[in-house]
Amino acid sequence: MIKFKSLSAFPITPSDSEGRVDVAGLRGLVARLAVAKVNSIGLLGSTGTYAYLSRSERRRALDAALDEVGGQVPVLVGVGALRTDNAVRLAQDAKAAGAAAGLLAPVSYTPLTEHEVFEHFATVSRESGLPLCIYDNPSTTHFKFSPDLIGRLSRLPNIVAVKSPAPEPQAVAGHLADLRRNVPEEFSLGYSVDWQCVEALIAGGDTWYSVVAGLFPHTSMALVRAVRDGNVAEARRLNKRLHPLWGLFTEFSSLRVMYASADLLGICRAKPPRPILPLGDAARQRVADIIKTLDLQ
Repeated sequence: MIKFKSLSAFPITPSDSEGRVDVAGLRGLVARLAVAKVNSIGLLGSTGTYAYLSRSERRRALDAALDEVGGQVPVLVGVGALRTDNAVRLAQDAKAAGAAAGLLAPVSYTPLTEHEVFEHFATVSRESGLPLCIYDNPSTTHFKFSPDLIGRLSRLPNIVAVKSPAPEPQAVAGHLADLRRNVPEEFSLGYSVDWQCVEALIAGGDTWYSVVAGLFPHTSMALVRAVRDGNVAEARRLNKRLHPLWGLFTEFSSLRVMYASADLLGICRAKPPRPILPLGDAARQRVADIIKTLDLQ
């Protein structure tokens, strides 16, 4: 069973205005990640706009990514859906295609209770047999996982990891300690929110679930290697160097910045799905200037 560690890179999913995936564009993005030797690829996450794609298009995206990497890199794929039965089908599709694991968020229009979320995860896990990573993303789902709920879920078959939003640096050690007390030793504790993840890794987090790595994997791998090698000062220096990019992420959203970056670099020609609008000319120029100044790779 997959053990999530180090760097999981989350690319955008280029598609047309009808929501049909640009397979060639996606393969190009995924190929960059395989060459950079990221530890896993997070396909169809929030940056991958999974919520805007049909079941058939999600499967096309997954098949294309898996074919491109050819087993070189484990692929974690988003299987979240409003309905439990649809999430089960998506997880079954992912397992049949050969994904290493599914990323499951408790997506709901009506706010969910802890009992409802537990039953949702238990059902998807039981009926799909796919290893699952808990996707704690309260800014989009409006549900926040408690350490106790994560602990209960971690003891279900096939639930192997959690992707939590990284707290502020002064709080991350306590957050990790709370989770460690509640989960089995082999359970993977990882973090998102790129601009706070270096401190989460330094504090002992297992995985950085990274938006920026989906387009600039070499830049991200350098930071991860510094932490892995125990060079905390270098890791913090590299992270500080990226502060202009983190500023764009917080001002415009990482998704919009990554779409603009991919387009500016000619990696793929795609716009975010409507109603999300691409950045305007002034913001795009700021993105272009920062990409050039930082020499992101």
